Amino acid sequence: MDVIRRIFEIVENMEGIDPVILDMRDTPMPTDYFLIVTANSDVHMRSLRERVVHFIKKETDLQLIYYDKGEGCDWVIIDAGDVVVHIFTERGREFYDLEGLWIDAKRLTFAI
Repeated sequence: MDVIRRIFEIVENMEGIDPVILDMRDTPMPTDYFLIVTANSDVHMRSLRERVVHFIKKETDLQLIYYDKGEGCDWVIIDAGDVVVHIFTERGREFYDLEGLWIDAKRLTFAI
C-alpha cells in the first residue's frame, strides 16, 4: 500500500490530472492496483512516465515488467506487477474509460 501511495504522491506533485487508484484485488485482473491519471501534453506524459519508472526501479522492490517508451500516443502503461499505472491524454482516458470498465473496483483516496 505504501508504494501505491508514493506513486500517487508523485503524480499529484507533478500536477497529474485527476489521479484515481482502483483496488483490483477483488477482480480477475492479476494485479493489486491500477493508478489512472491524465497528462496535459506529450511532454507531461513523458515526464510522468519517466518519474514513475525511475521511482519503481530505484526505490521499490517491484519488478518493472513493461512500460511504453513511445511518444505521441493517448495511453501509456507502466506494468510493475502488483501496480499498473495508466497515463492518458484527456481524449484517451475518455475513450478507454477504465474507471467505467472497472466500476465495481473500490476507489482508494489519499490525502496529501
